Amino acid sequence: MLVVKALHIWMVISWFAGLFYLPRIFVNLAMVPADSVAERERLLLMSGKLFKFMTPLGVLAAATGLWLWLGYGFGGGWLHVKLVLVAVLLAYHWHCGRLLADFHANRNRRSHVWFRFYNELPVVVLLVVLFLVVLKPF
Repeated sequence: MLVVKALHIWMVISWFAGLFYLPRIFVNLAMVPADSVAERERLLLMSGKLFKFMTPLGVLAAATGLWLWLGYGFGGGWLHVKLVLVAVLLAYHWHCGRLLADFHANRNRRSHVWFRFYNELPVVVLLVVLFLVVLKPF
């Protein structure tokens, strides 16, 4: 089980790298001037590749987490809160895919300021999950 736990931690770290960086690319995309086609295309290429890279990592992080949950059994209330937060992160990941599709279709209506705030959600969720897992407060 320790090997699965190590793989889970590795997958989560890798997935979060994408969750942290993709919305940052959205900030830059939202700031691109209308006449800067090459810059927009480069950022769209980068964000598309990142999304394709981070999606399997998110799936593997969830799968190894499920494996650990089934292997160790049900925990206390902290685990239920963590699972809700994981669902929030999965929804966030899905929403990033929708936002990326909007950028590709030239339908983005959000400002770079909105994306700056949006970018902070996974940071806050990670901090809460980290404290839940380490402290197991309830």
